[in-house]
Amino acid sequence: MQASLASSYLPTLRAGRWFSALAPQFADLLLALAQPRRLEAGEALFLRGDALEGGLFAVVRGSVGFSGVGGQSEQAREALLTRMGPATWFGEIALFDGSPRTHDAHAMEPSVVLQVPRQPLLDWLQQHPAHWHDLGVLMSGRMRAAFAALEDLALMPAPQRLARRLVAMARGYGERLDDVPARPRLDVTQEQLARMLSISRQTTNVLLQGLQARGLIRVQRGEIEILQWQALCAERF
Repeated sequence: MQASLASSYLPTLRAGRWFSALAPQFADLLLALAQPRRLEAGEALFLRGDALEGGLFAVVRGSVGFSGVGGQSEQAREALLTRMGPATWFGEIALFDGSPRTHDAHAMEPSVVLQVPRQPLLDWLQQHPAHWHDLGVLMSGRMRAAFAALEDLALMPAPQRLARRLVAMARGYGERLDDVPARPRLDVTQEQLARMLSISRQTTNVLLQGLQARGLIRVQRGEIEILQWQALCAERF
């Protein structure tokens, strides 16, 4: 990757908790191997069952959604499992087990993703095995988030799950180091939120309108602005 291009994305990557904690040797290697890939809204980065063409990925612009489909053909339902924004890295699980992709990944908007090729990365890790620990840290964070989401789904009513999801999105799902703005804006549609929470769009709309009526958020087309951050944080418990 060209040095000028790498430097243009470096501030974004350094805003991420995982990348900012890497030893310079590993961070420099990832930048040296990374290849930018531009995606249009709705374009697939990879699909369930795909072979492992890419090794590790980082979103540097836009966002990527991960989804799964269940049920029979005519009654199949798609769930939007998570949405990853700038400074988020993913793809580490397949580096460990070498299995095909388990979910679909699509750009939620015009996006740029850095792709670190699998084999050169594995070759380097064979010579520097201590850095497998860094990838383990990345994977453990993903597992913690997954278990938290399962706990929410099993134990929490929909209003609390919605509040928790909005707060988590504003915080970059814990991936980012920078502070949450006083009035964060989330580029997300009601349909996307409904798919994330496994509830109907109608229920999502009712819940959002309730939060808006209380002055906690402002709902606009394709966007939600959080007006009272502390109050919304309190809603999630």
